[in-house]
Amino acid sequence: MLGDLTAFDLTVGAPGEQVSVHGVRGGQGPPVLLLHGFPQTHAMWGPVAADLARDHTVIATDLRGYGASGRPEAGADHAGYSFRAMAGDQVEVMEQLGFDTFTVLGHDRGARVTHRMLLDHPGRVERAALLDILPTAYVYSHVDRALATAYYHWFFFIQPADLPERLIDGDPIGYLHRLLGGWGSGLSAHRAEALASYERAFADPAARHAMMEDYRAGASIDLEHDAADAAAGNRIAAPTLVLWGESGVVGANAESPLEVWRREAADPALITGGAVARAGHFLVDEQPSDTLAALRDFLARPDAGREG
Repeated sequence: MLGDLTAFDLTVGAPGEQVSVHGVRGGQGPPVLLLHGFPQTHAMWGPVAADLARDHTVIATDLRGYGASGRPEAGADHAGYSFRAMAGDQVEVMEQLGFDTFTVLGHDRGARVTHRMLLDHPGRVERAALLDILPTAYVYSHVDRALATAYYHWFFFIQPADLPERLIDGDPIGYLHRLLGGWGSGLSAHRAEALASYERAFADPAARHAMMEDYRAGASIDLEHDAADAAAGNRIAAPTLVLWGESGVVGANAESPLEVWRREAADPALITGGAVARAGHFLVDEQPSDTLAALRDFLARPDAGREG
């Protein structure tokens, strides 16, 4: 899906819990892992991947349950789609590709996987970028009318199976288009090739169920993991770039996303970033040049934001 990048499929996980991960790889230089969000696939990175591959080894994957990656059972506690499970997949993918340490750039659900990777695998992540999210626990603890209206799907998707699945089944592609055209963005922002990739995946009932399980995990076991980390004082310890769309939901938050994320770090100076002008939720699609410039500036910094 991404030009000259070469496709791969790897099997990760312990025996009996294995899952296939689909992705693409290309370029040479320091490794950078790109993680997409909902309801997308690795194809979302098309506007920036080729440029990054000029001087980085770029790996872009489909999260478990999404795109062409495997769709394992969720389990009664939804752990099969926890951010911990997804983060573990990606660490093993990078290890199989020969990279013990790497940078991660994540958008939306992929950014939540990145956050979990920063906490669970701090020795692996050299630096990270979190695109257009606030911490999961923060979102659930700061729900008001505006957030519930904008993020209604967070509460719709977590209803017991198979209620949301059956309702979406009435017009899955129409519903997908409404999602991709929302959150301060427009459907026209998505390239035809990428949109076709999202449509192929979303047309699969098993993929839609997996995506619901992702959100069910986010409202249950993921919050348990976050609470345990908070109690233990486990914090982000790597330089982290935070970007958000100026006209999106995250940008409208009462608190600055930078200040929210700085509370999640061992040292607030590790967190840098800002708003991408004229963008809603889908930064890479809406403002690829500005987003790429911010990512490149971050990747080029020797300290990636460290101070003192």
